[in-house]
Amino acid sequence: MGTIQLKSLEKWFGPHQVIKGIDLEIKDGEFVVFVGPSGCGKSTLLRLIGGLEEASFGHILLDGRNVTGDPPAKRGLTMVFQSYALYPHMSVGENMGFSLKVSGAPASVVSEKVGEAARILKLEDLLGRKPKELSGGQRQRVAIGRSIVRDPTAFLFDEPLSNLDAALRVEMRYEIAKLHQSLKSTMIYVTHDQVEAMTLADRIVVLDQGRIAQVGSPRTLYERPVNRFVAQFIGSPKMNILSCLTAEGAFLLPGGRSGPFSGDVEAVELGIRPEHITFGNPGDGQIDGIVDVVEYLGADTYVIVDCGELRQVIVRVTGSTALNPGEPVGLKFAEDKIRFLDADGSSI
Repeated sequence: MGTIQLKSLEKWFGPHQVIKGIDLEIKDGEFVVFVGPSGCGKSTLLRLIGGLEEASFGHILLDGRNVTGDPPAKRGLTMVFQSYALYPHMSVGENMGFSLKVSGAPASVVSEKVGEAARILKLEDLLGRKPKELSGGQRQRVAIGRSIVRDPTAFLFDEPLSNLDAALRVEMRYEIAKLHQSLKSTMIYVTHDQVEAMTLADRIVVLDQGRIAQVGSPRTLYERPVNRFVAQFIGSPKMNILSCLTAEGAFLLPGGRSGPFSGDVEAVELGIRPEHITFGNPGDGQIDGIVDVVEYLGADTYVIVDCGELRQVIVRVTGSTALNPGEPVGLKFAEDKIRFLDADGSSI
C-alpha cells in the first residue's frame, strides 16, 4: 500500500510561513506531480512527506498511520534527488545494493534485488562500472535503482532531471513513466517543468505561494483552470489573457469586437490558448493586429501579434506560415474555448 494523506500541513521557518495549510490525499499507485514557480514550496512539501523537514502544524499519514514525528528511516519512503549522490569508489552494483548491505541483508538477497532493479532499468551490462564511466542518464538510473532495491512504500522525486540536457530529459521521462507502469508504486514528483508534469502525472498539484491552487488531471488543468495563475502556468506557450467588458450576454474587447457571453458574474478578462486562435483578414474575428515576430519551431510556429491596447497575443500554427512581420491580420477566437475570469482572477 502507498496511500499518503496530508492534513492541514504547515511549515514555518521562523516568522516565514512556506507551507500554508495543505490538505491532500494521494492514492495507492498514483503518480502525482507537484509543480509551481520557484519558491512556491513544492520541494519543501516533498521533504516534509519524506521526513527531511519537520512539520510545524498538521499531520502526515502513510496508509492511515500518523508518521508526522517519525524520522525518514521509519517512513518506508525513498527519495531521488537531482544530484546523483553515488559513491565514486563503488561499482554500479555496489552503489545500488549499499543500503541493503548496511541494513544487514544477506548477500543473496542483495544480489537478487540489485539484479531485479538492474533488469527493470536496463543496467545489467553496467553493474561492474564505476560512476565516472557512466553518462548522466545512466547515473540517474543508478540512483533510481538504489531506491528500487529498498522496495519502498512510495518514491519521492525531487527534480531528478534538472541536471540533464534536453535529449536526456526526454529519454528519462520515458524511463520514469515506464518504471511507474512496471512497479505500480505510488510516486510523487517535484518539477518546475510543466511539460514533465503534463506527460508523467495522473494528477498535478499546482502550488502557488505555499497553497494548492488546483489539483486535477493534466487535461482538467489545461482545459478547465480554476484561476488566472493556473491558466497561465499550465501550457506552453501560456494562455493569452486579455481585458474585456461583459454586459447583456456579450463580451467586448477594447479596440476589438464583441462576442457571446453566458456567465452569471461580470468578467473583466478572457483567456484563449494560442492554438485556439486562427488568422483572417483585418476586420475578421475578435481583434486586429500587426504580426510582430514569427518563431519557426519545426512542427509548430509561434506568431506574436501586436494588438495595440491589448498588447501582444501569441498564436500557435501547425507547421510553417506565410505570414511576415509587419503584416496586418485579424484574429478569430474559437468561442467554445474562451475562458472568462472575474475581478478576483477566478474562472467563471
